[in-house]
Amino acid sequence: MRTFILAATAAASLMVASPEAQAIGCLSGGAAGALAGHMAGHGVLGAIGGCIAGHAWQKHQLNEDQLQNRAQYDAARRAQTPNYRSPWGS
Repeated sequence: MRTFILAATAAASLMVASPEAQAIGCLSGGAAGALAGHMAGHGVLGAIGGCIAGHAWQKHQLNEDQLQNRAQYDAARRAQTPNYRSPWGS
């Protein structure tokens, strides 16, 4: 029971300390990690690892979306202006 309270407190503090978009990745990863860690006998460590992995995955997805948006912007500008140089160097 003490482990559950500790994990719930850690998850709540992470949710309060980070922006909403990042908290969702952490919470979903933390839940999956806690389940996997519980099966292995290390629920809290699994939750922490899952939170880190979920946060990193969500950050990766946001970076991919940003790169795709930049590419679309550059393509639209090149269609309008043939001598357009991208501010992002590509």
